[in-house]
Amino acid sequence: MADKRIYSAPGDRIETKHPVTVNRYRGYTRLNHWVTAACMIVLLISGLSFFHPSLFFLTGLFGGGQTTRWLHPIVGLILVASFLLLFAQMWKLNLPRREDVEWSRKFGDLLQGNEESLPELGKYNAGQKMVFWGMSGLIVVLVTTGIMIWEQYFPDLVSIPVRRIAVAVHALAALFTILIFIVHVYAAIWTRGTIRAMTRGTVTGGWAFRHHRKWLRELAGRQGSDPSK
Repeated sequence: MADKRIYSAPGDRIETKHPVTVNRYRGYTRLNHWVTAACMIVLLISGLSFFHPSLFFLTGLFGGGQTTRWLHPIVGLILVASFLLLFAQMWKLNLPRREDVEWSRKFGDLLQGNEESLPELGKYNAGQKMVFWGMSGLIVVLVTTGIMIWEQYFPDLVSIPVRRIAVAVHALAALFTILIFIVHVYAAIWTRGTIRAMTRGTVTGGWAFRHHRKWLRELAGRQGSDPSK
């Protein structure tokens, strides 16, 4: 029989205890997320130190300019590897769905605290999906241009004019990445209970019902027919 799970991931499960909690992220996924986040922070700070002379003092956090110049691309490769693992776990659940269009149209209601008018959602809403796919595309651009300008190991990969263009594109992609990163962190803080999901791995039943009702219904239906699944 085909797997009918379309809104949930392996490990998602309702815990039948009081108060009701819902397992949202496995330990492996949470570790993967925080490694990716740590790499992103290191890259943003070290990258900014090279963006403008006034920010060069930030290299002091990593032991100076030479160390920072060596560290930045290495951490970039670690980020790519870590994000690929995260991408493999989450891409199916971040595919666009019909309810995402309605959610986007009623985003103003969400900002006003009126969530009752919003459609029932799976594990992720349209905003979370845009962050996921935006980061995915930008990381591809960053690693591609980063290799093009990594003169230590790829000095003859591209011509000097092309390398100059790659530097500009790399910086622009980094700027958009910073903006998305800020939005992601702000949304996690603004939506109470979200950070708990990535620290403890669980959310309350009330949180799941309020924000991701379709996901919760699927888990309830799945466990109701066969709790071992």
